[in-house]
Amino acid sequence: MRFTSEQRLDDGVLEREFTLGETPGTLWTPPGSTAAPLILMSHNNGLPKADARLVARARYTAARGYAVATIDAAGCGDRPRSAADEQARADLRRAMRAGEPVDGIFESFIGPLVENAAPEWRATLDAVLALPEVGGPVGYSGWTALGIRLAAIDPRIAAACFFAGGYVPLAQREEAGRVTVPLLVLLQWDDEGNPRQRALDLFDAFGSEQKTLHANLGGHTGTPWFELEDSCRFYDRHLG
Repeated sequence: MRFTSEQRLDDGVLEREFTLGETPGTLWTPPGSTAAPLILMSHNNGLPKADARLVARARYTAARGYAVATIDAAGCGDRPRSAADEQARADLRRAMRAGEPVDGIFESFIGPLVENAAPEWRATLDAVLALPEVGGPVGYSGWTALGIRLAAIDPRIAAACFFAGGYVPLAQREEAGRVTVPLLVLLQWDDEGNPRQRALDLFDAFGSEQKTLHANLGGHTGTPWFELEDSCRFYDRHLG
C-alpha cells in the first residue's frame, strides 16, 4: 500500500489517496484516529470512488469517528473495461428504456464484475487493517451485490448497510441466505432501475436475525440525507 497524496479537511478528517498494486483507493480517517472502526464504502456498477455522493458519505462518516476506505476495483472508475462489458452496458440501458427483459444482459457483466471486485476489496481490507490508525470491527456500506459476496465470505464484516437493488446477480441471490450480520437495507420506492418486488424478496432472503428495511419515496439517486445519519447510528450500535 502506497499513499500518493493527503489533505486535512476543515473538520479534521485526513483524506489520503493510495494505490495497492493496480488498485487506486481513498482512505479517510477521523481526527486523532487510533484503531478506529473501519467501513468499506462502495458505489454501484462501476461508478468511480471520486463520485460526489460517495465522497460526501465518506467524509460525513469519518467525521463521526470511523475510518472509511473505498477503491476503484476492476472495471470501476477509470480502470479499463473490455469492449464486451461496454457493449453489455449499452445493451442494458437500451433494454431498460424499452421495457425489455434485462436479466440475461445484467448477468453477463455484473456477475463477473462482482467476481473480479471482491478479491481486490478483500486485499484492501487486509492492507488498511494493518495500519495503526485503523482497527476493527469492520462494516460495509453501498453496492448490494458486492456487499452480499463480502458479507457471505469474509468473517471480518460485522455489519452492513445495503443500498437495495432488485437486479442482483443469481449467485448473490443464492448467497443472501448466508449473510447473517446485522443489516440496514435502504430502498428507494420508485427506483427506476431496480424492481421493487425483487428488492423486497431479496430482503426476505437474507439470513440475518437483525435486519431493518428503510423505504423512501423517490428515484434511484434520491435517498434522503437523514438516512446517512441513521446509518451512522446503526454502525454505532454494531461497531462501536
